[in-house]
Amino acid sequence: MRERFPLNRTLPDEAVPAIRVAQALAKAGHAALLAGGCVRDLLLGAAPQDYDVATDARPERVSALFKTTRHVGAQFGVVLVRSGKRWIEVATFRADGTYSDGRRPDQVTFGDAQLDAQRRDFTINGMFLDPQRLEVIDFVGGAADLRARVVRAIGDPAERFAEDHLRLLRAVRFAARLEFAIEPRTAAAIRAAAPFLARVSAERVREELERMLAQEGRSRAFELLSGVGLLTHLWPGAWWSDGQRAAVAAALAGLPPRVSFALGFAQLVCDRRPEEIERIGRALTFSNVDRETVLWLVEHQADLDDPSGIALAALKRLMAHEAFADLLEHARVRNAKRPNAGARTAALQHRLAAVDPALVRPPPFVTGDDLLAAGVPQGPQFKHILDELYTRQLDETLATREAALAALRALLG
Repeated sequence: MRERFPLNRTLPDEAVPAIRVAQALAKAGHAALLAGGCVRDLLLGAAPQDYDVATDARPERVSALFKTTRHVGAQFGVVLVRSGKRWIEVATFRADGTYSDGRRPDQVTFGDAQLDAQRRDFTINGMFLDPQRLEVIDFVGGAADLRARVVRAIGDPAERFAEDHLRLLRAVRFAARLEFAIEPRTAAAIRAAAPFLARVSAERVREELERMLAQEGRSRAFELLSGVGLLTHLWPGAWWSDGQRAAVAAALAGLPPRVSFALGFAQLVCDRRPEEIERIGRALTFSNVDRETVLWLVEHQADLDDPSGIALAALKRLMAHEAFADLLEHARVRNAKRPNAGARTAALQHRLAAVDPALVRPPPFVTGDDLLAAGVPQGPQFKHILDELYTRQLDETLATREAALAALRALLG
C-alpha cells in the first residue's frame, strides 16, 4: 500500500538545512526524502525538533558529495552532514537483519524507501516527505493512524519489540506526548514483552524517562507505563501499590507543563527512603546533580507545609538552594491535596516575600580565619562553631560582624 498526498503547508525555516542536503542529493541523481518524526510533526501542525533525510545514496557516496561529514553509524547507513550551522542525519534506505542485542541490527541491507519504511518502529514515524514536491509518501498507513490518534507498530508488533526493546518505552512516550491511544495489538505486545526492558541499558531507560517526565503528558505516561506492565521493569525492585500509583499520577498531573527531570522523578519516589533513592539514581545512571537534587527535594518536601513554623535560617537555606524553585512547585502540589490550599499557598508567598533577598545567602560575618586566629583547632568543633554563628546570622539575631565576633568569644568562654 502506498499513499501520496500533498503536505498542504509550507516548510518552516528550520527545515532549510535538511532541504539543502536533500536538494544536493537529488541534483546528484539520488532519491532524497525527509523522514520519520519530522513528517509526523509537520502533519500534526507541530514544530519538528529535528529533520532527518533518507536517501538511496550509499554512505560513501554521501561522504563524497558533501564537504563536512561525520560517520556516526556508517555500518547502518547513517552519516551526519554539515549544512549551515546544523548537522543533518542522512540515512541510506535499508532493511534490517536480526537483532541479537535487542537494540541494533546485526547487519543491514540497503534498499529503497518502501523497504526502509517497513523496518521503522511505528506507523506515525514511518512516513516520508518529498521536499521538492511537498508530497507525503506513506507506505505504512501512518496518515490514517494520525487521524485515528493511535500509536501502532509497523507489521508484527511482537517482532518490532523483539528487535529493539527500547521501542517499548518509545510507544508510551509518543502516546503520552501526542495524547494518542496505543493500538490494542501493539499494547498487548508491549505487555508480553515488558520483561525485555531489563535488557535495555539503564542510560537509555533514563533518557526515555527524562523525555516523559520533563514535559506535558507525564501523568498519562506514568499511567500508560502502569497499564502496559512496564512500570515495574524500569529498574530493579521498582514497585508501587495501587494507592501509590494514584498519588503519583495526581502529583505529576499537578505540575506545570515544563519542569526539570529531577522534580518530575521526585514525584515517583517521594515516599522512598534516601538510601533507596540513592540506589535507584545510581541504577539509572543519574548525573550527580540530578541524583542529589531528587534526594534534596524528597528530604525537604514537607519543610514548607507550615510556612509559619519553619525557622528563618532554615527557610533561607532552602531559598539559597539551586533547586528551590522546584521545591516551591513540589509544595504547591502538596498543598493542592490539602484543605484550604489557596490559604496555604498565600501564607507561603507572604512568608517568602518578607525575606530580604540580600540576606538569603550573605557572606558570613565570621570565617575560618577568625577561628584559627582565636586558636580554635580544625575539627568537628570548628565546623560546629561556624555553623552556629552563621545560623544566628541568617536568623538575624546577629546583625554585624562585631556582634558575631562577640558571640564567638562567648562560645569559646
